[in-house]
Amino acid sequence: MSRFTNIVSRHERPLAMPILAYPGTRLINATVRDIVTDPVKQASAQLALHKRFNTEVLLAAMNLSAEVEAFGGKPVISDWEVPAVPGRVVTDATQVRELAVPAPGAGRTGVYLEVVRLLRQAAKGAVILGGMIGPFSLAARLYGVSETLQLTIENTDLLNALLEKSTKFLTAYALAFKAGGADGVIMAEPTAGLLSPRALRDFSSVWVRRIVDGVEDSSFTLVYHSCSVKPVHLEAAVESGAKAFHFGAPMDIPAALNRVPQGLIVCGNLDPTNVFYRRTPTEVETEVRRLLAATTGHRNFVLSSGCDIPPRTPVENIEAFFRAAHAG
Repeated sequence: MSRFTNIVSRHERPLAMPILAYPGTRLINATVRDIVTDPVKQASAQLALHKRFNTEVLLAAMNLSAEVEAFGGKPVISDWEVPAVPGRVVTDATQVRELAVPAPGAGRTGVYLEVVRLLRQAAKGAVILGGMIGPFSLAARLYGVSETLQLTIENTDLLNALLEKSTKFLTAYALAFKAGGADGVIMAEPTAGLLSPRALRDFSSVWVRRIVDGVEDSSFTLVYHSCSVKPVHLEAAVESGAKAFHFGAPMDIPAALNRVPQGLIVCGNLDPTNVFYRRTPTEVETEVRRLLAATTGHRNFVLSSGCDIPPRTPVENIEAFFRAAHAG
């Protein structure tokens, strides 16, 4: 049993684990640009959140452009927006065939590996989770989302060739997080939610399972995250072999808890924008209590946001989340 699964199982009340990194900028007077380019500042922001809210799980920031950059993408980085890579890195079969698989640490992936190392040094008793993109979502960002969706119908051989390369890199990247002291990684597959259940199984879950098989053991857990998968995708997502799932707003969490095999962890799913960012503290507390009531009796539930919480989210709303999570 890994540190992450152990901490979930020992809680009488659900573990409170929002995807909380970027709001730490407000606690250390930093910008998003600082967080995504400077590992010391990112680790400092996470440790400030840890101190302020007594968090039990420390997370590397979620930024799905870092892996695309490692493959040659050119990210747009600004002070207050999470970086993105416009355009396509590869556009045809020849470019896919010639695409080199980078080593972990290439581009800004080195920032996130160093963040995990710094967090492990500073918070030896805490659970530390790295963050990374999933294989289908990486392929879609390399080849273009709409173009990759077309490949699922028109040219599966080309798509599988690209998935082979994304999976090879991501397996090595997860192992690098593990070597740096992480207890696991949250792997984000948001683009997989655009697929049919069958296509999600064939072009996401099959490849995620290869990563799970290559990195998981009793000390390391891969958490499958998607902010876009729906109840219709649940069984296909479970075929990934992950032992923990983190879902966004489209998922019916109480229903998911009743449908997943016994022993799997389900995390989610308060809306990061519509609840954490836009609501009042009182309204945030109400939403927390509502979700806790709906999931009563499920020891495998982790209370969380549905995705990463926006940088400028009011600190008072985050306080309200933890206050309601720990009440009673």
